[in-house]
Amino acid sequence: MSRPDDREERYPMTVPLDPTSWNIATSDGQLDAFVMGEELADLADDRPEIVLLTADLMTSNRTGDFARRHPHRHFDLGIAEQNMMGVAAGMAACGFRPYVSTFASFASLLCAEHLRTDLAYPRMPVRVLAHHAGIAMGFYGTSHHAVEDIAVTRAIAHLTVVAPCDANATRAVLRGTLDQDGPVYIRLGRGREKPVYDAVPPLTPGRFSTVRDGTDATIVATGLGVQISLAAARLLAADGIDVRVLDAVYLKPFDEEAVVAAAEQTGHVLTVEEHNVVGGLGAAVGDVLARHRLAPAFAVHGLPDDYALVAPPTHLYRHYGLDPATVAARMRELLKR
Repeated sequence: MSRPDDREERYPMTVPLDPTSWNIATSDGQLDAFVMGEELADLADDRPEIVLLTADLMTSNRTGDFARRHPHRHFDLGIAEQNMMGVAAGMAACGFRPYVSTFASFASLLCAEHLRTDLAYPRMPVRVLAHHAGIAMGFYGTSHHAVEDIAVTRAIAHLTVVAPCDANATRAVLRGTLDQDGPVYIRLGRGREKPVYDAVPPLTPGRFSTVRDGTDATIVATGLGVQISLAAARLLAADGIDVRVLDAVYLKPFDEEAVVAAAEQTGHVLTVEEHNVVGGLGAAVGDVLARHRLAPAFAVHGLPDDYALVAPPTHLYRHYGLDPATVAARMRELLKR
């Protein structure tokens, strides 16, 4: 096995060549991937069974932070994501607690069969760190966009699906799922998400987190959608509209009670997600409303049922209306119903 200094020489922690699609931490936010590697290294200090696997992405997901502190428990499997899932399953069967890290498009779509058969069916305690979800890969295009992963992973039995919205939520999820039975799919962004939580939040498995209370309407958001929805709620507050914002951090198991309460107490429900409107958060909320025979004014805001354009992520977010002004406008429309 290579020495830590050899690894650093071969995998320098530099920004990749396409700065429009990749972003390292800046003053306006923390890098989720950096927090991920650092947090796992901290957890591994006291848990010798923790191992971390990646697929030739030590730089982009910053797992080098873990490798430098625990070099003999970090494994680079090369560009072989499906094999990585199988290796992780085998290590879990031998008593290890594996974390596998790769782009969300590869973790969920390329490896869907392995998530189901290698991890979920035998309930192996593997944590899948699926970063750069949604359209975060920008110029890398359709093969690297992950706008179907919520739909795919929620349909797999025995697989927990979690989507932290910022760095502190990422820490909370990593700590809270450490000893959970079975596999966990952790959906992460591109690392430029603005802070939603001032400190590591006390998350409850299977429950949403209320990040803003309100009585006139509710926005249920996940991932990047949470920061957007909070900003939209502030815009609406200036017009005297009091909006509740729920962070759907747990996508499976799903917080039906929070959805029912929102519908009954506010009468207007809007979902916001960086995911295809088919099969994502909006579909899950709509299913709850239908089964409970609730009929609030309801709308789903996300990506169209199509393949996203190729452009810098920030441009794509504006193009597809994943911005506070557009979300606020959707809510104003909903309130007219």
